Amino acid sequence: MSTSDADRILQSLDPEQLEVATSPLGPMVVLAGAGTGKTRAVTSRIAYGVMSGAYSPRQVLAVTFTARAAGEMRTRLRGLGVQGVQARTFHAAALRQLQFFWPQAVGGAPPNVLSHKVQAVVEAAGRLRLGLDRTALRDVAAEIEWAKVSMLTPQTYLERARAEGRGAADLDATAMSRLMEVYHEVCGERHVIDFEDVLLLTAGILAEHPQVAAQVREQYRHFVVDEYQDVNPLQQHLLDLWLGERHDVCVVGDPAQSIYSFTGASADHLLAFATRYSGARTVRLVRNYRSTPQVIHLANLVLGAGSLVAQRPAGPAPVLQSYPDDEAEAEGVAEVARDALAQGVSASEIAILFRTNSQSQALETALARAGVPYLVRGGERFFSRAEVRNALVLLRGAVRSDDGSKPLGELTRDVLAGAGYAPEAPGQGGAVRERWESLQALAVLADDLAASTPGARMVDLVTELERRAQDQHAPTVEGITLASLHAAKGLEWDAVFLVGCSEGLLPITLADTPERVEEERRLLYVGVTRARHRLHLSWAQSRSGGRSSRTVSRFLAPAVDVLGPAAGGRPARARAGGRRRQAAAKAPRTCRTCGTLLSTAAERKVGRCTACPPTYDPEVFEALREWRRRTAQGAGVPAYVVFTDATLTAIAETGPADQAALQRISGVGERKLDLYGEDVLAILQRSTAGGA
Repeated sequence: MSTSDADRILQSLDPEQLEVATSPLGPMVVLAGAGTGKTRAVTSRIAYGVMSGAYSPRQVLAVTFTARAAGEMRTRLRGLGVQGVQARTFHAAALRQLQFFWPQAVGGAPPNVLSHKVQAVVEAAGRLRLGLDRTALRDVAAEIEWAKVSMLTPQTYLERARAEGRGAADLDATAMSRLMEVYHEVCGERHVIDFEDVLLLTAGILAEHPQVAAQVREQYRHFVVDEYQDVNPLQQHLLDLWLGERHDVCVVGDPAQSIYSFTGASADHLLAFATRYSGARTVRLVRNYRSTPQVIHLANLVLGAGSLVAQRPAGPAPVLQSYPDDEAEAEGVAEVARDALAQGVSASEIAILFRTNSQSQALETALARAGVPYLVRGGERFFSRAEVRNALVLLRGAVRSDDGSKPLGELTRDVLAGAGYAPEAPGQGGAVRERWESLQALAVLADDLAASTPGARMVDLVTELERRAQDQHAPTVEGITLASLHAAKGLEWDAVFLVGCSEGLLPITLADTPERVEEERRLLYVGVTRARHRLHLSWAQSRSGGRSSRTVSRFLAPAVDVLGPAAGGRPARARAGGRRRQAAAKAPRTCRTCGTLLSTAAERKVGRCTACPPTYDPEVFEALREWRRRTAQGAGVPAYVVFTDATLTAIAETGPADQAALQRISGVGERKLDLYGEDVLAILQRSTAGGA
């Protein structure tokens, strides 16, 4: 390849990315903040190294933590004209080596890999006559995983667990150690291994068989490790064995996004890299290309030591909203999300993020009631889902019978009907909804393929799906994403809703040490930096039906100037009135027109059920909407930030005559009363005078 090809790689890079790319040899640590283009930097480094002749593409191993990230890296390298670089997860790279070298190092066929530990844990617990429920089984499996990545045997685990007070599912260290022993026996009898064993056994073969290690080191001479802040001791040990005495390794990570200590991960490897490798080059990427300055400013405040510099144009200010309880928060967020859809934001570009999976159910219910499409992220990989595997079998079978008589999209939907697909989304949530969303994504992908490639048929769709399955490149599902903050890492959306920003959730109650609290802070920082343009934070003052006992997250206190006084805790003079409003909001209310019990927060806000016609003057409502439009436009924020439609409706219907009456309307609050109270009352007074 020519020098001009190498130079072309560098044209779109900023100065720091350029430094990464033009130093393809030797040890390097790239401290890359959120949204700073780290993937572009490291793929450009690899491509420049190949095109400049510094190394052969087949001698490069790029290691990531997710199959999606590995697929993205391969796609980017292909786009840069580089073929042959291996981009894999730690487990995928280790499994490939294990299967190849097992016959010569151990003999016989390599063991099968368990897709899940739980069944083996169930059998081990049964042998010990331990009754463990589903939650306990998951906790035990997680503890076994932690022990293995920490490179502990059942015996050394016992010593460590006693010293640290560890255990799982109400089992003390001794019982857990014994359960681990029996778990290993079960796996040995079945000739199966789990994912951590893949790394352990590969490391063992490399350490005990010098000829195998030499062969691997001859194959791979240059390494890139992404998300290096997430490596655990076992992964670091394997990387050391891959490297041997060489130092040609580039690691990329962000200490501010270190959120997986519960899995054994530690940012210490990243922070100590420059000390460990003499002469290592350190490059800091701080130019954020993802988010608006408003989002980045909040992220820096949350982190306390943030140094990101926004490169995008200005956008709307982040919003902090409080709700009486969890149900009201879910319904309020669903309403604002629906408004965003109405304003033209694509559903696939909106996410609602939460700290614990238990928060998802109320949000799913509220979104379903609001008629908002959604999908839940964080479960199985898309192409590993049973319904997707079944659908692929059916689609492959339809290749031969495709005579071209039907449009590809229509034919695909007919075939998917055999997998349970229906054109309309189911009314319920949970697993039924997730299965439908998976099949709908395949149908939409067929439409997109037909639109982008005229004449495409079923064989082309199957080829595209097989390529995507290999790269773990799931199709876009047109629905609002619901995800935990941990599952959202590495992703981004135009509009992000962060729910549950209260003490007890962020930080979670289990964060009982300063180190764990700081990890919770980093988790919120990760959530904030997922947003490109709009950011809406919210919290509930109580559980549904409970007393108001929560307070806003301490992590938002530095952002009072951005989010308003509520970020630092409610003002004392507002608390008594707030409690009265919350009590009133919880009391059963009926429609003032027909007497039906009001079931949603939006209905309770306006005092009328959705079946009854509005009781306001349409001209008053339109005057309020026009005022809101102008106000929002002048402030550079979405209209719902000023007042939601439900709040405007409540104002129009109740017609408050003074500020006290206006403040009693849910959604107004003291800050909005100060900002907009006089304008709103003036509009109402003009309409009253005109009517008189």
